[in-house]
Amino acid sequence: MTKHPFSPQSLLAQGGTHSDNENGVIIPPVYTSTTYLRDEDNQYRTGRVYSRADNPTYRPAEKLLAELENASDARLFASGMAAATTVFQALKPGDSVIAPKVMYWALRKWLQTFGVDSGLDVRFVDTSNLDELRHAISEKAPTLIWLETPGNPLWTITDIAAVADMARNCGALLAVDSTVATPLLTKPLDLGADVVMHSATKYLNGHSDVISGALATREDNDFWKRLVAIRAQYGAVPGPQDAAQLLRGMRTLFLRVRESCQNALYIAEQLEQHPKVTEVLYPGLKSFAGHDIAVKQMQGGFGGMLSIRLAGGEKAAIAVAAKTQLWHRATSLGGVESLIEHRASIEGPDTPVPLDLLRLSVGIENADDLLADLQQAIDSAHA
Repeated sequence: MTKHPFSPQSLLAQGGTHSDNENGVIIPPVYTSTTYLRDEDNQYRTGRVYSRADNPTYRPAEKLLAELENASDARLFASGMAAATTVFQALKPGDSVIAPKVMYWALRKWLQTFGVDSGLDVRFVDTSNLDELRHAISEKAPTLIWLETPGNPLWTITDIAAVADMARNCGALLAVDSTVATPLLTKPLDLGADVVMHSATKYLNGHSDVISGALATREDNDFWKRLVAIRAQYGAVPGPQDAAQLLRGMRTLFLRVRESCQNALYIAEQLEQHPKVTEVLYPGLKSFAGHDIAVKQMQGGFGGMLSIRLAGGEKAAIAVAAKTQLWHRATSLGGVESLIEHRASIEGPDTPVPLDLLRLSVGIENADDLLADLQQAIDSAHA
């Protein structure tokens, strides 16, 4: 029977349900065993030796992600940082890396410290500015270009297809952190990327109760094999219970992302009119600098993340966060509940993030409730 190309909505809703045909179960089992039997002739025909790399609980979520990303393979990791840093650990001393000036702060910090300490030549450029990126490439051809789009927390949009062309022309690998876009809104591998990374803690799980990460690859090549080997040797894998809970979260991804996108666009459009909000940063707004590229490479929505800048500066921004009642003051993003955060306070004194900025992770609550809570907080902070 020819396999029908089902939509992402259907793939997600039934994620993992066909992974155990032998027992006919709907929900895949959780395998807690740490080790596996050899065959009588001393072989491992199952392909599983030890659970650090071979636990079968991982495979349903990995196969589902690979299908969503049109990838040849995908692997789960213990966290988003474990997944991301594995890409750089697969490089060699002296290799050159280009990364965004504004990106997820923990990875940026890792590149500035451990990445440099390991011998990598790391340069930070505005990757959304293709002229600036071309200039950096012409100065020294990189081994790897790392993109994050939309970029946290200014939500800058980088043209993945255009950068993929640059990477091919200079012989570089292209890796994309697509955590915010999710596989539903952007498919970096289809646009020419070699590897895509997700902090699965965020939208893929979506319930703020699992730490996990993932990588997916366009080709099962030598670089991918090196990533997989590093994952096994470093033990950067999730526990089986976390892998199973991640898969459960992924089954509602389509519904959650749809609602978050709708809520975020509505809130962004309304706050753009607020006299005490000096700027709304959201790719779905026509006023946003990267809107045209976002329209081209994001299908079905512009994500659930936005940031606002407040009249009154840092003091007003912190006061607004303190006065919200429905929004939770917490770090992270992509959960069903809405979060608000003064991002510069998290990142510290060397942050490139404006001090008047609040980052909003828009959940699936009633949009009017979320908006009313923000409006009263803004008005109270500026009273």
